[in-house]
This record gives sequence, C-alpha cells and structure tokens, in this order.
Amino acid sequence: MLFVFLRKFLLVIPTLIGASLIAFALIRLVPGDPVLNLLGERGGNPQVVAEMRAKLGIDKPLAEQYWIFLKNALHGDLGDSIVSNRPVAEEFWSRFPATLELAGVSLVWSILLGLPLGILAALRRNSALDYSVIGVSLIGYSMPIFWWGLILVIVFSVQLGWFPVSGRLSVFFEVPPKTGFLLVDSLLSEEGWSAFVDAVKHLVLPSIVLGTIPLAVMARMTRSSLLEVLGEDYVRTAKAKGLSWFRVVYVHALRNALIPIVTVVGLMVGALLTGAVLTETIFSWPGIGRWLVKSVEARDYPVIQGGVLYLAFLIVMVNLIVDLTYLWIYPRMRSRT
Repeated sequence: MLFVFLRKFLLVIPTLIGASLIAFALIRLVPGDPVLNLLGERGGNPQVVAEMRAKLGIDKPLAEQYWIFLKNALHGDLGDSIVSNRPVAEEFWSRFPATLELAGVSLVWSILLGLPLGILAALRRNSALDYSVIGVSLIGYSMPIFWWGLILVIVFSVQLGWFPVSGRLSVFFEVPPKTGFLLVDSLLSEEGWSAFVDAVKHLVLPSIVLGTIPLAVMARMTRSSLLEVLGEDYVRTAKAKGLSWFRVVYVHALRNALIPIVTVVGLMVGALLTGAVLTETIFSWPGIGRWLVKSVEARDYPVIQGGVLYLAFLIVMVNLIVDLTYLWIYPRMRSRT
C-alpha cells in the first residue's frame, strides 16, 4: 500500500508542471497587456510602460519568465498580484474558504439526493420512477450553468423574493472572519442564529446551480453500477441463502457498486471547483472562481498562474485520496496497481 501511494504521489509532480505550463502559456495568448491595463491613461508614455514591464519582470523572454515562475513556485513564492500588489498565496487562501464552502455544500446535497435516487431507480428498473430519474438526471446534466443560474435568480429572487440575489451575507450583519467559513463564523458571532439563517439563504441558489450536474451524474452512475452488481452470481447466491432484502442490497451489492461511484465523487470535486467560476460570477460569490475571472480581465499573470496551480494541486491530491480509498474498498485492486 505504501509503495502504491509513493508511486502515485510521484505522478503529481509532472501533472503540476504541465498545469503550470498550460496556465503560463494560455494567459499570454489572450490579447491585452497587463501594464497598459494597470497604467490606464498613463499607458501612452513609452518610458513608463518600459519601467513597469521591467518591474513586473515581463520584459524578459518567455522561457526565462517561466523558469523564474517555476523556481519561485518550488519555494512557495507565487509572486504578487499586479492589481492589488498582495501575495498571490495570501489572496488565494483568503478566498478559498468561500469556494470550498459552496463546493462542499453542493457536493453533500448532490450525494445525499443522488445516491438514494440511483438506488431506487435500480431497484425499480423499467418503472415510472426509473424513467423519471433517468429523464430528470439527463435534463440536469444538459442544462448550462449560466442559464440555470439566471432562471433560478429570476424566479426565486426577483419574482418570489425567497432568496438573495448575490453575496454571502446581508450587509446589516457583521460576522468576524474567524475560520473563513461563513456558516461556522455566523454561529460563532454575536448575531448567532439569525446570521446563520441569512448565510444559508445566500447559499441555497448557488449550491443548487453548482450541484445539479453532480446530482445527475451521481444518480445515473449509482443506477448503472448497482444494476450491474445485482446481476452478479454472488448476489443471486445471497438471495438463495434467504438473506433479507436489506442485507443483500446494502451489505453485499451496494459496497461493490460504490467502487466506480467513489471515483466519480473524486472527479466531481474537481468539476465543482472549476464549475464554481460561472456560479460565483452569476451570484457575485467572493471565491476563487470570481477572483480568477477578474484576474483574466485585468491580465493579472501572477494571480492566474498561481491560482490555477493551487487548484491543480488540490484536485490532484483529492484524486490521490480517491485512488487510495478505491484500494481500501476493493483490496484485490492492490495487486493490479
């Protein structure tokens, strides 16, 4: 098991180097100059532009720029933001709890709802319930995030007024940022329960939008995986022994059906973190996604490079944990890896 972990962990290094190279190269293919965006009206002075480019280090050849970025990244230094002049690491971790809270809530409710729906659809195969789950999951998977988010805002925020349109908390609440997770900080603040309820209301629509596609994937994957396992010989043997329906399904069949589902959950974590870009933009959610969108608009090279590298590292580590969980659930795979 230790050898498998070390071998998989070593694969993280080339993956992160590839992610850093892609982020470094793609942002420089986007038209626009960060110096001209930063200087504004003063950008007409060639001397000022040249001095600023030299100060930011973007006057060097691209290969040298990338080598400097990679060397500093290995020492934990991702540079300073061109716009705010703050360290990229500091800005990332100050915004990451908001994205993690949104992605975590979206993942939890999609699993809690998608897993039972998939199980029921498999157990009631070719029934009205089965067809309904398949149809709804197909619709949920096909809906674009930006369209679905705008529909929910128009219906539940503008017309019905049930939920706020944007942000994480109403302006009349003052919650000190102790952990960065507003659901926790609101309960620890003097505002107490009222601030927590307000934070939940702000979280409902974004989490629904972000969690719809994972919910659809979870329901479809659970159904197909469980149907395949229910047809195995050991399940029929368990039924022939007279075991209860609950024990056959939830002890013998579901544990083996969870193997591909665990893999899908790991992939969904990456999808939630990257899919949060659109969701956070629609709902003005102050997380990593909105931060990166603004950085692209400002051509803030250090922020984009560092932010993408951090996200790539987190996604790779989550998938590493999923691989180890996979081996724990299914020990026979250890000899094949």
